[in-house]
Amino acid sequence: MTTLRPTLAEMLESFFEQRLIKQRQASPATIRTYSDAIRLLLLFAAARSQIAPNRLTLAQLDRDMVLAFLDYLEVERRNSIRTRNARRAALRSFYQYAGYLDPTILAVVQRVLAIPAKRTVTPLLGYLTREELQVLLEAPNRQTWQGRRDYALLLFMARTGARVSEVIGVNAVDLTVHGKAAVRLRGKGGRERVTPLGSDLAALLHEWCAERRLAADAPVPVFTNTRGERLTRFALTHLLRRVVAVAQQRLPSLGERAISPHTLRHTAAMHLLQAGVDLNIIRAWLGHVNLDTTHHYVEADLTMKEQVLEKTGIVEPTQARYTASDAVLSLLERYG
Repeated sequence: MTTLRPTLAEMLESFFEQRLIKQRQASPATIRTYSDAIRLLLLFAAARSQIAPNRLTLAQLDRDMVLAFLDYLEVERRNSIRTRNARRAALRSFYQYAGYLDPTILAVVQRVLAIPAKRTVTPLLGYLTREELQVLLEAPNRQTWQGRRDYALLLFMARTGARVSEVIGVNAVDLTVHGKAAVRLRGKGGRERVTPLGSDLAALLHEWCAERRLAADAPVPVFTNTRGERLTRFALTHLLRRVVAVAQQRLPSLGERAISPHTLRHTAAMHLLQAGVDLNIIRAWLGHVNLDTTHHYVEADLTMKEQVLEKTGIVEPTQARYTASDAVLSLLERYG
Protein backbone atom coordinates (compact mmCIF):
# COMPACT_ATOMS: atom_id res chain seq x y z
CA MET A 1 0.00 0.00 0.00
CA THR A 2 1.45 3.36 -1.07
CA THR A 3 1.75 6.05 1.61
CA LEU A 4 0.83 9.50 0.36
CA ARG A 5 3.54 12.07 0.89
CA PRO A 6 2.39 15.18 2.78
CA THR A 7 1.99 18.37 0.79
CA LEU A 8 3.82 21.57 1.69
CA ALA A 9 0.59 22.98 3.15
CA GLU A 10 0.12 19.88 5.32
CA MET A 11 3.71 20.10 6.53
CA LEU A 12 3.29 23.76 7.42
CA GLU A 13 0.05 23.22 9.29
CA SER A 14 1.53 20.32 11.25
CA PHE A 15 4.67 22.36 12.01
CA PHE A 16 2.72 25.27 13.46
CA GLU A 17 -0.04 23.30 15.22
CA GLN A 18 1.90 20.28 16.48
CA ARG A 19 5.51 21.39 16.75
CA LEU A 20 5.32 25.06 17.75
CA ILE A 21 1.98 25.38 19.52
CA LYS A 22 1.46 21.98 21.18
CA GLN A 23 4.98 20.60 21.68
CA ARG A 24 7.07 23.74 22.19
CA GLN A 25 4.22 25.95 23.47
CA ALA A 26 5.85 28.82 21.60
CA SER A 27 4.77 32.37 22.32
CA PRO A 28 2.64 34.30 19.78
CA ALA A 29 5.69 36.46 19.01
CA THR A 30 7.80 33.39 18.18
CA ILE A 31 5.05 31.96 15.99
CA ARG A 32 4.79 35.24 14.09
CA THR A 33 8.57 35.24 13.56
CA TYR A 34 8.49 31.74 12.05
CA SER A 35 5.46 32.58 9.91
CA ASP A 36 7.10 35.73 8.53
CA ALA A 37 10.31 33.90 7.60
CA ILE A 38 8.51 31.08 5.77
CA ARG A 39 6.04 33.43 4.06
CA LEU A 40 8.89 35.58 2.72
CA LEU A 41 10.65 32.48 1.40
CA LEU A 42 7.50 31.29 -0.39
CA LEU A 43 6.88 34.68 -1.96
CA PHE A 44 10.50 34.86 -3.10
CA ALA A 45 10.46 31.32 -4.52
CA ALA A 46 7.12 31.89 -6.25
CA ALA A 47 8.39 35.00 -7.98
CA ARG A 48 11.68 33.37 -8.91
CA SER A 49 10.20 30.14 -10.31
CA GLN A 50 6.90 31.59 -11.64
CA ILE A 51 4.96 29.01 -9.62
CA ALA A 52 2.08 29.85 -7.26
CA PRO A 53 3.04 29.37 -3.59
CA ASN A 54 0.38 26.67 -3.10
CA ARG A 55 1.93 24.63 -5.92
CA LEU A 56 5.48 24.73 -4.59
CA THR A 57 7.06 21.61 -3.11
CA LEU A 58 9.82 21.39 -0.56
CA ALA A 59 12.06 19.84 -3.22
CA GLN A 60 11.79 23.13 -5.12
CA LEU A 61 12.75 25.05 -1.98
CA ASP A 62 16.20 23.50 -2.05
CA ARG A 63 19.58 24.73 -0.88
CA ASP A 64 20.13 26.98 -3.89
CA MET A 65 16.73 28.61 -3.45
CA VAL A 66 17.28 29.19 0.27
CA LEU A 67 20.76 30.64 -0.34
CA ALA A 68 19.35 33.00 -2.98
CA PHE A 69 16.60 33.97 -0.54
CA LEU A 70 19.07 34.77 2.24
CA ASP A 71 21.08 36.94 -0.17
CA TYR A 72 17.84 38.67 -1.18
CA LEU A 73 17.12 39.48 2.46
CA GLU A 74 20.46 41.22 2.86
CA VAL A 75 20.77 42.95 -0.52
CA GLU A 76 17.23 43.92 -1.49
CA ARG A 77 15.37 43.99 1.81
CA ARG A 78 18.45 45.38 3.60
CA ASN A 79 18.05 43.03 6.54
CA SER A 80 20.89 43.03 9.05
CA ILE A 81 23.02 39.92 9.38
CA ARG A 82 21.33 39.23 12.70
CA THR A 83 17.88 39.31 11.06
CA ARG A 84 19.15 37.15 8.22
CA ASN A 85 20.49 34.59 10.71
CA ALA A 86 17.25 34.67 12.71
CA ARG A 87 15.20 33.88 9.59
CA ARG A 88 17.65 31.16 8.63
CA ALA A 89 17.15 29.63 12.09
CA ALA A 90 13.37 29.67 11.64
CA LEU A 91 13.68 27.92 8.28
CA ARG A 92 16.06 25.32 9.76
CA SER A 93 13.49 24.44 12.40
CA PHE A 94 10.80 23.91 9.76
CA TYR A 95 13.06 21.86 7.48
CA GLN A 96 14.09 19.59 10.36
CA TYR A 97 10.43 18.93 11.13
CA ALA A 98 9.60 18.42 7.44
CA GLY A 99 12.33 15.77 7.20
CA TYR A 100 10.65 13.92 10.05
CA LEU A 101 7.29 14.03 8.24
CA ASP A 102 8.68 12.95 4.87
CA PRO A 103 11.98 11.00 4.98
CA THR A 104 12.12 10.96 1.15
CA ILE A 105 13.23 14.62 1.18
CA LEU A 106 16.04 14.15 3.73
CA ALA A 107 18.68 14.90 1.11
CA VAL A 108 17.11 18.32 0.47
CA VAL A 109 16.71 18.93 4.19
CA GLN A 110 20.32 18.04 5.01
CA ARG A 111 21.69 20.39 2.35
CA VAL A 112 19.57 23.27 3.69
CA LEU A 113 20.58 22.52 7.27
CA ALA A 114 24.23 22.68 6.19
CA ILE A 115 23.89 26.37 5.26
CA PRO A 116 26.02 28.18 7.86
CA ALA A 117 25.05 31.30 9.77
CA LYS A 118 26.91 34.47 8.89
CA ARG A 119 29.35 35.82 11.43
CA THR A 120 28.39 39.08 13.05
CA VAL A 121 30.33 41.72 14.91
CA THR A 122 28.79 42.05 18.35
CA PRO A 123 28.16 45.76 18.93
CA LEU A 124 28.72 47.43 22.27
CA LEU A 125 25.51 47.55 24.26
CA GLY A 126 23.85 50.95 24.08
CA TYR A 127 22.47 52.38 27.31
CA LEU A 128 21.50 55.73 28.79
CA THR A 129 23.48 57.54 31.45
CA ARG A 130 21.58 58.66 34.53
CA GLU A 131 21.46 62.20 33.17
CA GLU A 132 20.13 61.05 29.78
CA LEU A 133 17.52 58.85 31.44
CA GLN A 134 16.37 61.72 33.66
CA VAL A 135 15.92 64.02 30.64
CA LEU A 136 13.96 61.29 28.86
CA LEU A 137 11.69 60.78 31.87
CA GLU A 138 11.00 64.50 32.12
CA ALA A 139 9.87 64.72 28.48
CA PRO A 140 6.26 63.43 28.84
CA ASN A 141 3.67 66.05 29.81
CA ARG A 142 2.32 64.54 33.01
CA GLN A 143 -0.61 66.95 33.03
CA THR A 144 -2.21 64.71 30.40
CA TRP A 145 -3.39 61.08 30.54
CA GLN A 146 -0.99 60.12 27.78
CA GLY A 147 1.93 61.83 29.50
CA ARG A 148 1.26 60.08 32.80
CA ARG A 149 1.07 56.73 31.01
CA ASP A 150 4.29 57.40 29.10
CA TYR A 151 6.14 58.40 32.27
CA ALA A 152 4.95 55.35 34.23
CA LEU A 153 5.77 53.05 31.30
CA LEU A 154 9.28 54.42 30.70
CA LEU A 155 10.17 54.42 34.39
CA PHE A 156 8.88 50.84 34.68
CA MET A 157 11.06 49.73 31.75
CA ALA A 158 14.17 51.56 32.99
CA ARG A 159 13.87 50.14 36.51
CA THR A 160 12.78 46.56 35.81
CA GLY A 161 14.76 45.93 32.60
CA ALA A 162 11.74 44.09 31.23
CA ARG A 163 11.61 43.03 27.59
CA VAL A 164 8.99 44.63 25.34
CA SER A 165 6.84 41.49 25.35
CA GLU A 166 7.02 41.38 29.15
CA VAL A 167 6.09 45.05 29.52
CA ILE A 168 3.02 44.95 27.29
CA GLY A 169 2.02 41.63 28.89
CA VAL A 170 1.85 42.99 32.45
CA ASN A 171 -1.63 42.81 33.99
CA ALA A 172 -2.93 44.48 37.13
CA VAL A 173 -2.98 41.12 38.90
CA ASP A 174 0.77 40.80 38.31
CA LEU A 175 1.54 43.86 40.45
CA THR A 176 2.14 43.89 44.19
CA VAL A 177 2.41 47.53 45.22
CA HIS A 178 2.14 47.20 49.00
CA GLY A 179 4.67 45.68 51.39
CA LYS A 180 7.36 43.94 49.36
CA ALA A 181 6.46 45.57 46.05
CA ALA A 182 7.17 43.45 42.96
CA VAL A 183 5.93 42.53 39.51
CA ARG A 184 5.54 39.12 37.92
CA LEU A 185 6.99 39.05 34.39
CA ARG A 186 6.46 36.38 31.76
CA GLY A 187 9.66 35.91 29.78
CA LYS A 188 10.95 33.80 26.93
CA GLY A 189 9.92 30.17 26.77
CA GLY A 190 7.05 30.75 29.19
CA ARG A 191 9.48 31.31 32.07
CA GLU A 192 8.20 33.60 34.83
CA ARG A 193 10.18 35.68 37.30
CA VAL A 194 9.38 38.18 40.03
CA THR A 195 11.22 41.51 39.92
CA PRO A 196 11.21 43.92 42.90
CA LEU A 197 9.87 47.44 42.55
CA GLY A 198 11.26 50.52 44.27
CA SER A 199 8.89 52.32 46.61
CA ASP A 200 8.55 55.32 44.27
CA LEU A 201 7.78 53.15 41.24
CA ALA A 202 5.33 51.04 43.28
CA ALA A 203 3.52 54.20 44.44
CA LEU A 204 3.40 55.51 40.87
CA LEU A 205 1.95 52.25 39.54
CA HIS A 206 -0.60 52.23 42.37
CA GLU A 207 -1.71 55.75 41.39
CA TRP A 208 -1.84 54.80 37.73
CA CYS A 209 -3.98 51.71 38.37
CA ALA A 210 -6.24 53.76 40.64
CA GLU A 211 -6.67 56.40 37.93
CA ARG A 212 -7.66 53.66 35.48
CA ARG A 213 -9.85 51.99 38.13
CA LEU A 214 -8.09 48.66 37.77
CA ALA A 215 -8.88 46.12 40.48
CA ALA A 216 -5.78 44.60 42.06
CA ASP A 217 -6.83 41.08 40.99
CA ALA A 218 -7.94 42.05 37.48
CA PRO A 219 -6.30 40.16 34.55
CA VAL A 220 -6.34 43.33 32.45
CA PRO A 221 -3.38 45.20 30.91
CA VAL A 222 -1.68 47.93 32.93
CA PHE A 223 -0.37 49.81 29.90
CA THR A 224 -2.91 50.51 27.16
CA ASN A 225 -3.64 52.88 24.30
CA THR A 226 -6.30 55.59 24.49
CA ARG A 227 -8.98 53.01 23.58
CA GLY A 228 -8.08 50.84 26.54
CA GLU A 229 -6.47 48.15 24.38
CA ARG A 230 -3.20 46.48 25.30
CA LEU A 231 -0.21 48.24 23.75
CA THR A 232 1.47 46.49 20.83
CA ARG A 233 5.22 46.23 20.25
CA PHE A 234 4.90 48.74 17.40
CA ALA A 235 2.92 51.20 19.54
CA LEU A 236 5.48 51.04 22.35
CA THR A 237 8.34 51.66 19.91
CA HIS A 238 6.48 54.61 18.38
CA LEU A 239 5.76 55.98 21.86
CA LEU A 240 9.45 55.91 22.75
CA ARG A 241 10.44 57.65 19.50
CA ARG A 242 7.94 60.40 20.21
CA VAL A 243 9.30 60.94 23.72
CA VAL A 244 12.91 60.94 22.46
CA ALA A 245 11.95 63.62 19.88
CA VAL A 246 10.79 65.86 22.74
CA ALA A 247 13.73 65.04 25.01
CA GLN A 248 16.34 65.81 22.36
CA GLN A 249 15.22 69.45 22.28
CA ARG A 250 16.72 69.72 25.76
CA LEU A 251 19.58 67.27 25.23
CA PRO A 252 20.44 67.17 21.49
CA SER A 253 22.78 64.19 21.88
CA LEU A 254 19.74 61.97 22.45
CA GLY A 255 18.72 62.59 18.86
CA GLU A 256 22.04 61.17 17.70
CA ARG A 257 21.48 57.88 19.53
CA ALA A 258 19.65 54.79 18.30
CA ILE A 259 17.31 54.49 21.29
CA SER A 260 14.96 51.52 21.28
CA PRO A 261 12.90 49.82 24.00
CA HIS A 262 15.81 47.39 24.45
CA THR A 263 18.04 50.37 25.26
CA LEU A 264 16.04 50.83 28.45
CA ARG A 265 16.60 47.16 29.31
CA HIS A 266 20.33 47.67 28.86
CA THR A 267 20.10 50.86 30.92
CA ALA A 268 18.51 49.03 33.86
CA ALA A 269 21.24 46.38 33.75
CA MET A 270 24.10 48.88 33.51
CA HIS A 271 22.79 50.99 36.39
CA LEU A 272 22.50 47.87 38.56
CA LEU A 273 26.05 46.87 37.61
CA GLN A 274 27.42 50.34 38.33
CA ALA A 275 25.69 50.25 41.72
CA GLY A 276 27.72 47.15 42.60
CA VAL A 277 24.99 44.52 42.19
CA ASP A 278 26.38 41.00 41.65
CA LEU A 279 26.19 39.63 38.09
CA ASN A 280 24.21 36.58 39.21
CA ILE A 281 21.54 38.83 40.69
CA ILE A 282 21.43 40.90 37.50
CA ARG A 283 21.11 37.67 35.50
CA ALA A 284 18.06 36.64 37.54
CA TRP A 285 16.72 40.22 37.42
CA LEU A 286 16.80 40.29 33.60
CA GLY A 287 15.73 36.68 33.12
CA HIS A 288 18.93 35.59 31.35
CA VAL A 289 19.42 31.84 31.15
CA ASN A 290 23.17 32.10 30.61
CA LEU A 291 25.50 34.24 32.74
CA ASP A 292 27.62 34.89 29.63
CA THR A 293 24.81 37.07 28.28
CA THR A 294 24.86 39.19 31.44
CA HIS A 295 28.65 39.42 31.30
CA HIS A 296 28.34 41.56 28.14
CA TYR A 297 27.36 44.46 30.38
CA VAL A 298 30.75 44.35 32.08
CA GLU A 299 32.41 44.55 28.67
CA ALA A 300 30.29 47.58 27.77
CA ASP A 301 31.03 49.64 30.89
CA LEU A 302 34.05 51.77 30.00
CA THR A 303 33.97 53.61 33.34
CA MET A 304 34.42 50.38 35.30
CA LYS A 305 37.30 49.38 33.01
CA GLU A 306 38.99 52.72 33.60
CA GLN A 307 38.64 52.34 37.37
CA VAL A 308 40.31 48.92 37.21
CA LEU A 309 43.14 50.35 35.11
CA GLU A 310 43.67 53.16 37.60
CA LYS A 311 43.87 50.70 40.50
CA THR A 312 46.29 48.39 38.72
CA GLY A 313 48.42 51.15 37.21
CA ILE A 314 48.00 49.72 33.71
CA VAL A 315 47.98 52.28 30.91
CA GLU A 316 45.59 51.30 28.13
CA PRO A 317 46.64 52.30 24.59
CA THR A 318 44.22 54.59 22.69
CA GLN A 319 41.95 52.99 19.96
CA ALA A 320 1.66 48.27 2.92
CA ARG A 321 -0.14 45.75 4.87
CA TYR A 322 0.12 42.43 2.96
CA THR A 323 -3.04 40.45 1.96
CA ALA A 324 -2.68 36.77 1.14
CA SER A 325 -4.14 35.63 -2.18
CA ASP A 326 -2.88 32.06 -2.13
CA ALA A 327 -4.00 29.01 -0.14
CA VAL A 328 -0.59 28.27 1.38
CA LEU A 329 0.03 31.94 2.14
CA SER A 330 -3.43 32.18 3.74
CA LEU A 331 -2.45 29.26 5.97
CA LEU A 332 0.64 31.16 7.14
CA GLU A 333 -1.47 34.28 7.74
CA ARG A 334 -3.31 32.32 10.45
CA TYR A 335 -0.06 32.19 12.43
CA GLY A 336 1.16 35.69 11.60
